[in-house]
Formats: sequence, structure tokens, C-alpha cells
Amino acid sequence: MAYYFEEPSRTFGEYLLVPGYSSAQCVPTAVSLKTPLVRFRKGEEQCPLEMNIPMVSAIMQSVSGDKLAIALARQGGVSFIYGSQSVEEEADMVRRVKQYKKGFVTSDSNLPPTATLADVLELKNETGHSTVAITDDGTAHGKLLGIVASRDYRLSRMSMDMSVKEFMTPLERLVTAPSTTSLHDCNDIIWDNKINSLPLIDDEGRLQYMVFRKDYDSHKENVNELLDENKSYIVGAGINTRDYETRVPALVEAGVDVLCIDSSEGYSEWQERTISWIRAKYGDRVKVGAGNVVDREGFLFLAKAGADFVKIGIGGGSICITRETKGIGRGQATSVIEVAKARDDYFRQTGIYVPICSDGGIVHDYHITLALAMGADFVMLGRYFARFDESPTAKLRINGNYVKEYWGEGSNRARNWQRYDLGGAQKLTFEEGVDSYVPYAGTLAEGVQTTLYKVRSTMCNCGALSITELQEKARLTVVSSTSIVEGGSHDVILRNNNQTN
Repeated sequence: MAYYFEEPSRTFGEYLLVPGYSSAQCVPTAVSLKTPLVRFRKGEEQCPLEMNIPMVSAIMQSVSGDKLAIALARQGGVSFIYGSQSVEEEADMVRRVKQYKKGFVTSDSNLPPTATLADVLELKNETGHSTVAITDDGTAHGKLLGIVASRDYRLSRMSMDMSVKEFMTPLERLVTAPSTTSLHDCNDIIWDNKINSLPLIDDEGRLQYMVFRKDYDSHKENVNELLDENKSYIVGAGINTRDYETRVPALVEAGVDVLCIDSSEGYSEWQERTISWIRAKYGDRVKVGAGNVVDREGFLFLAKAGADFVKIGIGGGSICITRETKGIGRGQATSVIEVAKARDDYFRQTGIYVPICSDGGIVHDYHITLALAMGADFVMLGRYFARFDESPTAKLRINGNYVKEYWGEGSNRARNWQRYDLGGAQKLTFEEGVDSYVPYAGTLAEGVQTTLYKVRSTMCNCGALSITELQEKARLTVVSSTSIVEGGSHDVILRNNNQTN
């Protein structure tokens, strides 16, 4: 006879936090949102890989490209580059993120002296970078001849076919430094000479790196940015259970910091095999998360298999229709509560703490706080990040409003069947995701900072100054359908927001 769970599965929208005592020290600016990303043992000084905010981006084509990875790392979180692309393309994305914030940047905007102003503008549009190195062969490590910056040309007064040799700043007028110069000294040279970029050249005059003033400024402005020991941004990447023997080595070589098996169902032999292969080849050096699961048994299976973190959630995403098409899944709140208890039991029994990630089901910002209070160490978001400038999708104007495209990995558009197949040769013939739009929401930095201020404020209402303290002190109550209605505006006539007084 089938097993029946006695309690219904619930969503975040069915819960509220009950306020607790708040001391004078409980102010949003005092709240720390640091959280572990990967497993660690009891007694260790700290987790080997922590985040400064409890947010990671979903492993999706419409969400996690290299631009969003950089923007999220600046805020203190981690993006998982989508794996539903070729091994080479995914590794290139990872490599671009790792090279972006190293301080010593290999130039990706280079032209030969035969290039024209039209070539400069085309390259600027392609890379988004306004500083172009002119080298003898047009490569990143050719002999440096000059630099073209936006101040070197005026489009209203110059012909598109004008040669770069006529308007570039030539080498003899550039401030340069030897390729052996330290980053600290490079920054001093930049500030002393009031320049925006510093080319580093070797003994033969070949360009090796560029150091940019904006990177120094960026670090000062983004105090939470997540960096490795080489001052590069932390970045993750998605893998599947089919081509991992090829994909994982390429991603590791590209410098990836953490991997995650991208699958709709993690309680499977395929994930165990993938983790075992990674452990046999790399030991504990390569960090890999797994999932998704929705109950105690699924978590324990992946924890014992060696997963560095476990993702929770099946069918709760805004573009996921797994529950509709297959009738499988569980309410996200119930899933998080049960898995969090299993994680804590596992920690007490083994001394190994395996972080858990709530993936899906976040509709409102306060749902993030609920997920953390229920035991999640961090949340994975798709729709939330798809709305921002930095996501890879097109920004469109529909019915007078700006939107961005957003589609599921199980949709026909993504064709990421490896995420949903069950290991057989026959591919799936039905979709588990939809193709849609989400309201455009501006820059990631502004959106994330607003959201996290709400999270910090709610934590203060609960008397908590850290995520761990929130999980210890939080008091939650189930709300009735009538209470949910009462929680919004009601019994009033709303004014038109565009109406002037």
C-alpha cells in the first residue's frame, strides 16, 4: 500500500514570522548575512567557502551568464553558469568571470593598427569595453603600439574609415609599467598619474595585462564582493550526469570554484555516480552540490554520497510545470523544514555540516527570510535575477512596459533534456517548463540591496543579527486563507500611482 504523509505540504505564502524581542543593537546595518556554501567539519575554524549574502542564481540559460555572475559576486553571492551549452562555451564563461577581477586583466579588446574607427565602435559594442589596445598583430599579447579610449575620438567630427593610427594615444605618450609590477604599485601609478588604465608590458614591449582604475574603485564601493585568494570573483557552474567526465575537467581548468549537478530529481544513482567520479579524481578539492530533493531520505542519500551542499525543491519554480505534467513534487516550505531537520541530525551524528539551498517557491522578498528561518543556508533564484539588466536575455517593450525574456530549462526553447531525463537513451518528449516574460527591474545591485535590506529588517524584528541566530530564535505561524487576504491592502480604494496631488 502507498505511503501517505499525514500533514499537507505547505508553501512559504502560508507562513508568517511572529516578532520577537529586539534590543537596541538590532538594526539592519548590524546584521551579518554570511553563510556557508559547502560542507565543513565541526571544530574547523570556518567553512572553506562562505558567501557574504545568502543568494545564488539558478542554473538557467535565461539567468546565469558571465555578466550576471560578475554582478552577483560583487554583491557577495554566487552565480552558477548554466550547463545547457557546449563544454567549451561554459568553460569560456567561467574563464571570463575569473579573469575579470584579478586586477591583472588580459585584454579582450584588441585591434591591429590597420583598424578603423568603425572597427573600434563595433568592438566596443561587442565587448562593452571602451578601452582598446592597439597591438602590432591585433592580439592580447602583441607588441603594444597605443591605446584607444573614448576620449580619443568624437563621432560628430570624425569619419568612420579613419585609421586608429591617426587618433590613438601612441605608446610614447602612454604611462606603462613592467609586467612584473605588483598590483599595489600599479594602483599607486594609476592614482599618481590620474589615469584610468595601466598597460603592463614585458621586456620586448608586448602587452601582458591591463590594470584598471575602476577595479580599485569597485572594490571600495562593494565591500561585500566575493573574491578568491587571487582577488578573482567566485563563480560556480552547472554540470549534468552524462558528460561530467569531459565537462568537469574543463571547468576546473577554467578556474571554477564550485560545481552543482543540475537535475530536477537528485535522489538517484546517476547523481551518486557523478559525485563518486569527482571524488575519485579530485578528492575534496573540487566542491560539488547536488539535488534536487524534498525530504529527509533524499538529503541523507546525497549527504552520504559526498555532496558539498544539497538543493531542495521540485516543481516550485515560477516557470516549472513538473507538478502539472507529472504530478510529482512537494510544497517548498514543508520540504525545507524537513530537510533542515535532517541536516541538523546528520551534523549531530557525524560532525559534518552540509548546507542546504532552497531552490524555487520565492514569490515575495520576505519568502527569502522565511526560507532562512526554516533552516535554509541560502536560496537559489531564477525569476528574481532574470529581471535585471545583467541577465543574458533580451529586454523588450510589450504593451508599454519593459520586460525581459525568461524560460525554463525544461522548456522546448532551452532543450535541456539532460536535466530531466532518467538516464535512458530515449529523450523526453514533453516539456516541464514554460517560455515567458518577467517585468524588467533595472540593475542587479539596486534590486539585491533593496531585497536584503528587507531581510535584515525582518531579522531585527525577530531579534536576530545572523542567519544562525534567526534559525534559533524564529517563531513561525501558519496563516489561514482569510489571514492571507488580510495581510495585503483591503477595504480601501487605491489611488492611481500616476495621479498628481
